[in-house]
Amino acid sequence: MHQGDLVSLLSEGGKAPPRKGKPFKSTGPEGHRDRMREKVLARGTDILADYELLEMLLFLSARNGDTKPIAKELINRFGSFPKVLAAPEHELLKVPKVGPHAVSTLKLVRAAALRMMKAEVAETGSILNSWTALLDYLHVALANEGVEQFRVLFLDSKNRLIADEAQARGTVNHTPVYPREVVKRALELHSTALILVHNHPSGDPTPSRADIEMTQQIRQAASALDIVVHDHLIMGHGRHVSFRREGLL
Repeated sequence: MHQGDLVSLLSEGGKAPPRKGKPFKSTGPEGHRDRMREKVLARGTDILADYELLEMLLFLSARNGDTKPIAKELINRFGSFPKVLAAPEHELLKVPKVGPHAVSTLKLVRAAALRMMKAEVAETGSILNSWTALLDYLHVALANEGVEQFRVLFLDSKNRLIADEAQARGTVNHTPVYPREVVKRALELHSTALILVHNHPSGDPTPSRADIEMTQQIRQAASALDIVVHDHLIMGHGRHVSFRREGLL
């Protein structure tokens, strides 16, 4: 229909033919993003499902487009929101439409969460008096790792956290740990007490014979230099085992 025909039709009381395409801008990605932001501002983040939270994080790396399908695909592939954040970079990049910017965003979010939790543990003074906060931090840091990681929390004479360091990374069921290196690092940091930590990617935190023997070796090497091993914690999926509580230390 030409412009003149349209004017004539309207002047005679007729109606213009419907426009092609979507009649409401709010049905597009931009309108959806605005609604999501308004919902968060009005009602807070607790109302968001995991995929919605992930979807909104991906807004930061994608200036436009629908990120909901990507968020759902990530959770379907890795199993949960925490596992998406903990997934290795090279595995995340295998997901369609997930590029370096998206991966960087996810890793920065996880790093920020871990630093906040670690700071909470460190600021409470004696780490032995903030055990629940410590376990929460370790679950987030290790429970979703795909390979074994052995960490040591180095404490001072008042059991305050000096450093939390990864000493070794291994395979899905083994991590090489050298007691001499653990004790050497403790001396460098002037640490007088240790908490040993590692994860079992299988999700079952039951100690293996190798775990028990390695713990005893570190305990003996540390004891010779008046360094106390307070505990060895094995982190699983939603569970953990304390060597001290189980009478293994």
